[in-house]
Amino acid sequence: MSRYLMHHWHRKSSRLLTILINKISNDSFHQNVHIRCNNYGQNRLGITSCKDAFGKQIPSKLSRSKSTILSSQISCRKLDQLDMTFTNTEQAYRSKTTYELIRAIVVLYLSSFDVLVYSHTFLLKWTQKILGDYLFERLMKYTFYGQFVAGKDEEDIRPTLDHLRSFGVKSILDYSAEENIDEDRPAQKIKDKLERNKKHETSNQYKYDDVLAHRKGYRSIARTYFYMNEAQCEKNMDIFLKCIDAVAGATYGTGFAAIKLTALGRPELLLQLSEVIARAKDYFQEITGQKIMGFSNVTPAEFQKQLDQRYHLNVQNSEIADFLKKWTMINVPNLRTGRLERIINALDPEEEEMFRNMMRRIHCIAQAATQQDVRVLIDAEQTYFQPAINRITLELMRKYNKEKAIIFNTYQCYLKNAHETCELDAELSRRQNFYFGAKLVRGAYLEQERLRAKQLGYEDPINETFEKTTEMYEKNLDFFMNKIIETGIDNKKFAIMVASHNEDTVRYTLKKMQELGIRPEHKLICFGQLYGMSDHLSFNLGQSGYSVYKYVPYGPIDKVMPYLSRRALENHGILKKAKHERRLLIKEFWRRMISGRLLHKPIGHYQPI
Repeated sequence: MSRYLMHHWHRKSSRLLTILINKISNDSFHQNVHIRCNNYGQNRLGITSCKDAFGKQIPSKLSRSKSTILSSQISCRKLDQLDMTFTNTEQAYRSKTTYELIRAIVVLYLSSFDVLVYSHTFLLKWTQKILGDYLFERLMKYTFYGQFVAGKDEEDIRPTLDHLRSFGVKSILDYSAEENIDEDRPAQKIKDKLERNKKHETSNQYKYDDVLAHRKGYRSIARTYFYMNEAQCEKNMDIFLKCIDAVAGATYGTGFAAIKLTALGRPELLLQLSEVIARAKDYFQEITGQKIMGFSNVTPAEFQKQLDQRYHLNVQNSEIADFLKKWTMINVPNLRTGRLERIINALDPEEEEMFRNMMRRIHCIAQAATQQDVRVLIDAEQTYFQPAINRITLELMRKYNKEKAIIFNTYQCYLKNAHETCELDAELSRRQNFYFGAKLVRGAYLEQERLRAKQLGYEDPINETFEKTTEMYEKNLDFFMNKIIETGIDNKKFAIMVASHNEDTVRYTLKKMQELGIRPEHKLICFGQLYGMSDHLSFNLGQSGYSVYKYVPYGPIDKVMPYLSRRALENHGILKKAKHERRLLIKEFWRRMISGRLLHKPIGHYQPI
């Protein structure tokens, strides 16, 4: 009964949030979505391989059915035998010039020094002042910018994308330019609006505090957006639309666009929605744990009927602002005090308008991606935003993943509740029959999450150790791969991106694929790493026939400095992995030196799956 109620709550809240999509589906802004129709010729075939990526023999003659034509194209691509140790440096760095090897060695080495990493902002400003803008830009292009950023704009990055593709690696595009803003500017107004919610008995996790307002002060390896005004949100939407255009035009229909929902509206509105979802979930959980008049000893059908009567909501033709507005009229009993309480305070007209604008922008991006057949990764963010982001993403999935997985949700496996979330979301996709896309990551806000939990006095949402996070990652990976088998490989109801720089995680995935009979050509499991990092994983996988992506940032040098700062922090934070990667780069440099191949010119003849 308890598990039924949890699934019921999940389904019920999803029905309520249909308003995210329905009403605005016919808005006139659709007419302004720019569509690019590109007709590309058939992909070049590389050198024929007699073995596939698993090392099994390929038949020399194939029938001409649709499935065998696909199999033939996959088989005839140039493929390397996969090195599961990822130590074959000749194969791993075939795509790099010797200069690029040296640059990577230097950048990774510099990232190992505390004084350089934690004082990088001051040092960069000081260096720019001494050298001047021109020389500073040249220096950055030959070091950190050149290592981690593909170029300044959509045209500038095309050669890089083509180069990656020629070595079997596809692209996830992200325009990574960031504005320097005054983090204090919006804080007081936001605080005034959210202080009124403190009277509710809700976890402090969803309360306003200075940590939330000053997220910029944390060393995070993930990007954080700060709200300035609605015009900036419109600008961010246009940037995401251009990114989708770039994916459609430059990746031959194989790429992804990365989207952060906090860029499209005031993040504190997501906090309010998260609180609504959390309070509703808590209410359903408390119902299942106590005997309450009208809810004990009833059948599931009777229970659903009573819930429908309790929530007098019409969810067919509303938006998210209407959804929240109606929840302000709902009183639920506090099971400890017996008093009726509102789930959320009323939104003011300005907040309602902001919610509508946010959903219009989200819908516009999803519509453009669907029409151009570009897949979208919705990034995960801090836990106090995540219930809202997760729910909105599921609604987008239900709307746009009707024929295949266009919208992908992100699951942070360092969270203690990650597996429960995966289970509930997968069950929702089964009940409502939409295709499910999931990106699995470890997580990027560990320091901030732990400090906020300590300061506000709620349970730390993060797993205690790295090993616990790895265990959670593998548990979720097993769950989704089993779902692929349960629903049928050919049906392609589930698609998974394993976004990890961890060799053991990648090896674990490869072994599970072999055990379950999930092959690279099924296009159900793909891998992802950041541009400029873990190339020994990405290119080994891509050149061996696996679906692998590089997360490719682009933008002007002066606008991507915050992104470069996070990459330095990330390399410093995972020093052991960075040392291993540096040793492999040095090994390849000496191999070329000894063999007289320092002038190696990379020419790729691979074709991504």
